Amino acid sequence: MKSISLIQFLIEERRAGRMNAELSLLIEVVARACKRIAVATNKGALGGVLGEAGTGNIQGEAQKKLDVISNEILLEANAWGGQLAACASEEMEDPQPIPDMYPKGNHLLLFDPLDGSSNIDVNISVGTIFSVLRCPDGISEPKAEHFLQEGTTQLAAGYVVYGPATVLVLTFGHGTHEFTLDREVGSFILSRRSIQIPEETGEFAINMSNQRHWEAPMQRYIGELLAGKDGPRGRDFNMRWVASMVADVHRIITRGGVFFYPLDAKIKSKGGKLRLMYEANPMAFIIEQAGGAATTGRERIMGIKPSGLHQRVPVFLGSKKEVEVATHYHVEADAAG
Repeated sequence: MKSISLIQFLIEERRAGRMNAELSLLIEVVARACKRIAVATNKGALGGVLGEAGTGNIQGEAQKKLDVISNEILLEANAWGGQLAACASEEMEDPQPIPDMYPKGNHLLLFDPLDGSSNIDVNISVGTIFSVLRCPDGISEPKAEHFLQEGTTQLAAGYVVYGPATVLVLTFGHGTHEFTLDREVGSFILSRRSIQIPEETGEFAINMSNQRHWEAPMQRYIGELLAGKDGPRGRDFNMRWVASMVADVHRIITRGGVFFYPLDAKIKSKGGKLRLMYEANPMAFIIEQAGGAATTGRERIMGIKPSGLHQRVPVFLGSKKEVEVATHYHVEADAAG
């Protein structure tokens, strides 16, 4: 079968009227930037990119050298292309304007430049997550409030996982598609079109070390899974946890499963662990377009009206039926008071 490159795929989408040329070019720029990040990641210790950067991000987290490098690569690559009005990074407090010397476009880009970076020194898969929004009409210098759009308004979302292979997963609202980087030719090649996640699964991903801090409905749900075929679910479940959202979600995209980062007593005051704009919304878009579901345990993630650029939320996503069961337990518990 003849291979289809990312550029050919984007041309097909434009011809079908599913995107404009500006969005297509923006995705090409992001993909090229991610190839540069893949090169830096693959060099590891030989490239001098491992270890702490000695700085912190807006989240109060210590930055790895590759966090800083990846952020700079994405900012630099997207500054001059002419497709963006502004971009926002999980690593920075405020949006990054496009320099006046460059043309501006009609899109807003949000990204987590290196998700799972705490794993980089031990050679576990990490990744980049991104989301594309339309810049509101008449706004020439976008501020944080112009990024605060519901997830349903996303024009595109994707992630790149830097593992044994470098893989790009994309959606434009017409299915979820996977591209694998052919290192010999330097191009992303379509490897799976219109991915569908199984509705049912026997695999879940959660950080069990936080169990004692979970809310009662989460305790109930996970307790049932751990009880296996001897419990109320009548079947055994396997647990997986990489502590890199991109890696955990890519496993779900590949073979099904569910991912949970629930609200717990340690993070309740923050609203959750994962960032709505940089992680939850783009992953929810990707998962829903693959036939899965994504909620906070109480409401659809993509239906949330954001209150801040770095807002955090609980995340339940993956195979539809298990997400629905876990969400039902939380809604039921809230109704019972």
